[in-house]
Amino acid sequence: MKRISNLILAMTIATGAALAGPLDDMSRRLFGDDAAEFTFTLTPDSTEHYSVSADDGRVHVSGSTTSAMAVGLNRYLRELCGTDVSWYAADPVILPETLPSTTSPLKGDAKAGSRFFLNYCTYGYSTPFWKWDDWQRLIDWMALQGINMPLAIAGQEAVWQRVWRSFGLDDDSIRSFFTGPAHLPWHRMLNVDHWDGPLPQSYIDSQEVLQKQIVARMRELGMKPILPAFAGHVPQALGKIYPDAKIHPMSKWGGLDPDKYRSYFIEPSEVLFDSIQSRFIAEQTRTFGTDHIYGLDPFNEIEVPSWEPEYLRNASARIFSTLEAADPDARWLQMTWMFYYMSKQWTPERIEAFLSGVAPDRLILLDYYCDFKPLWPDTEAFHDRQFIWCYLGNFGGNSFLVGDMDVVNERIDKVFDACLPNLAGVGGTLEGLDVNRNMHSFALDKAWAHENGPANPSEWIQIWAKGRGADDDPAVAEAWQQLYKDIYRATTISQGCLINALPTLEGYGRWTTNNRIKYDNDSLWHVWKLLIDARTSSPQHDYDLVNIGRQVLGNNFVKLRDNFTKAFRKRDIEAMKSAADSIDTYIADFDELLGTVPTFSLGKWLADARATGRSDGEADYYEMNARHLISTWAQTPGNLNDYANRDLAGMANSYYRVRWRLFTDTLIEVARKGGDWVDLKDKFYITTLPDFESSWYNSHDSYPITNGKSAVEVARKLYNKYVQY
Repeated sequence: MKRISNLILAMTIATGAALAGPLDDMSRRLFGDDAAEFTFTLTPDSTEHYSVSADDGRVHVSGSTTSAMAVGLNRYLRELCGTDVSWYAADPVILPETLPSTTSPLKGDAKAGSRFFLNYCTYGYSTPFWKWDDWQRLIDWMALQGINMPLAIAGQEAVWQRVWRSFGLDDDSIRSFFTGPAHLPWHRMLNVDHWDGPLPQSYIDSQEVLQKQIVARMRELGMKPILPAFAGHVPQALGKIYPDAKIHPMSKWGGLDPDKYRSYFIEPSEVLFDSIQSRFIAEQTRTFGTDHIYGLDPFNEIEVPSWEPEYLRNASARIFSTLEAADPDARWLQMTWMFYYMSKQWTPERIEAFLSGVAPDRLILLDYYCDFKPLWPDTEAFHDRQFIWCYLGNFGGNSFLVGDMDVVNERIDKVFDACLPNLAGVGGTLEGLDVNRNMHSFALDKAWAHENGPANPSEWIQIWAKGRGADDDPAVAEAWQQLYKDIYRATTISQGCLINALPTLEGYGRWTTNNRIKYDNDSLWHVWKLLIDARTSSPQHDYDLVNIGRQVLGNNFVKLRDNFTKAFRKRDIEAMKSAADSIDTYIADFDELLGTVPTFSLGKWLADARATGRSDGEADYYEMNARHLISTWAQTPGNLNDYANRDLAGMANSYYRVRWRLFTDTLIEVARKGGDWVDLKDKFYITTLPDFESSWYNSHDSYPITNGKSAVEVARKLYNKYVQY
C-alpha cells in the first residue's frame, strides 16, 4: 500500500503542476517576460492553504487550490515587492528590478471557504461597456484577492431572448422589455422595464460572446461564477399570450412613471413559472455552463404581492422547487439587501417565513451591508441558513473617500469569533468600482489567516503603503497612517462632493449627494501635502495625489458656495459676481486635476460606450445611455438624479460647472432686479436645470483620457492656491 500511495502522491503532484497553468497565464498577463521567474505547484488538500518561497530572483508558489496560490502570490507582491495590482486594465503592474527573497516561506490558510464579489449594480455603474481587456484585469484582481464566487450576470439577455421567443414573443416585444445597457441591473432585479430601451441586438450578441469569455476565465482560475435563474420577472406582453396566468404589476420604483416602466411578476404557483425556469436553466447551461449556484432576488426594493407569512414561505419554496427541478444540484444565492432596505415590511416573522421555504443546505444569503448594518445578529444568524458577511462600501460608483477600517476589522472578527456553523464566508458587494480599493482589499483579506502577516489595520495599511511609494519616502507611509487614523472613520452612504450636488444656497441639494464628512479637512490637506512633497514617482502615486486632492478640494468647495450665499442674502451684486467667478474657476481647476490620470476620466466611460455601437446611430445611443446614468440616472427632475455622481474630468467642466454657473447667474439676475428667489425657484429647478441636463446627456462632445499634464505639478499648484482659502 505504501508504494501505491507514493505513486498516487507523485501522480497528484505532477497533475497539480500541470493544473497550475492558469496562474502561469495570469503571470504572463500581469508581469510580461518576468512571468518566467514565477512557478506554481498545486498540492490538493481538504483545506485551503498556500506557501511562497523566493530565492535568487525565483519565486515558487504552492497551494491546495488555485485560489489559495493566487492569494499567496498577492501577499508576496504586496508585502515584499511593494507591487500593487489594480482592478483597472490601464494601471501598470510594476515589479522591483530584483525580486526579493524570503527568509522563511510565507504561509496562510483560508478562514472562510466562500469568497464572494460583485453586485448587480456593478454591471451598470462600472462594467456595462467594458471590453475583454477590462474584464481580464478585474478577474485577475479577484483571483489575487481569493475570490471564488463572483457574480457573473452579463450576457443573460441573449438567453432570455431565446427563451421568450420559445413562448411566442416577437423580438420587438423582447428587446423593448429590456432597458438600456447601463440600466440592466435594475431590470434584472425586477425594478424597471423599458427604460432607455429597446436594447439593440448588437449589445445582446456582443455580451453573450463576452460572458462566455468571462465565465471561462473565472473557472480557469478556480472560481464558481454565480449565474442568474428565473425569479418571476416576465414581460407584460406574456400576459396576452397566456391570459389565464396570474401576473402581477409590481410597485412603483425609483420615481419612474409606473404606467411606462413598471415591472411584472408571475406567481410562483403558476405552472407556467416551472416551464420558464426549466427552459431558462437549460438554455443558460447550454450557453454558459453551470456551477450550480444561482442568484435569485425576487423582491428587491419592491412590494410583495402579499405580506402574509404563509405566502412568503410558499413563494420561496415554489421558486426553489422549480430551480431544483431544472438542476437537482442547484443552490440559491440571495442578497438580503431587501430585508434592510424595507425593514418595516420585512419583519422578523416574515423573514423567517421566507427563509423557511428553502432547506438550510440549499440557500446561501449575502449579508449585504455589514459595514453599516449586519443582519445576522438580528435574524438568529438567518435561521441556520448559510450566509456570507459582506462589505458594501460604495453606492452608485460615487467618488468619495469613505470607509471605517477599524469597524470592518472588529465586525469580521466578531462574526468569526461567534463560530457559527452556517457562516459560509466573506464577500464584497460594492455597487461600483470606486476610489477606496484599499478598503475592499482589506475586507477580503480578512477571509485568510496569514502566518506572520499584519496583526491589525495599522500594520495592514503599512504594507499597503509600500505599493504606493512608502519604500521611496517614509512620508508616504505617514500619509497612509493618517488616512487610516483620521479619514477612514465613516460608513458608506450615497455621497458626493458639493461640486456634484444640485446647486443650492445651503445644504447639499438631493439625498444622493450628501457631502458631510466625519473628519477635519485640515487633516486631509496635511495628507495631500505629504504626498505632493514625497520623493517618489509612479502611476500609483499620481493616482493618490489626484484621489486625495479631489476629495480635499471637494470638501473645501462649501466655503465658496457659502460666500456666494452670504453675498446674495445681502444683495451685494458685485460680491455675488466675484463669488460666482471663484466658483467657476475652482471647478475648472478641479477638472484640471482630475484630468491628469486616466481613472478619473469621462473620456474612457464615453469612448467605451461609443465603441459598443456598430453604427454611428448605435454609438450615439450607447453614449446617451452612459451619460444618462451618471447624470440624472433617469427622469429629470427625479429622485435618483445625481445618484451615480462622480468626479470625472470632462464631467466636472461640462456638467457640474455649467449647473453652478446657471444657478449663480440666475440668482445674480434676481438680485439685480430686486426680485425674490422664491418666485423663480420652481422655474429653475423644474425647467432651466432639467433642460440643460437633458441637453448634456444627449450631446456628443468627446473628452481625452488624460490632459497630458503632470499630476504632481497640478496638485502642487492647486494646493498652494487653495490651502489658505
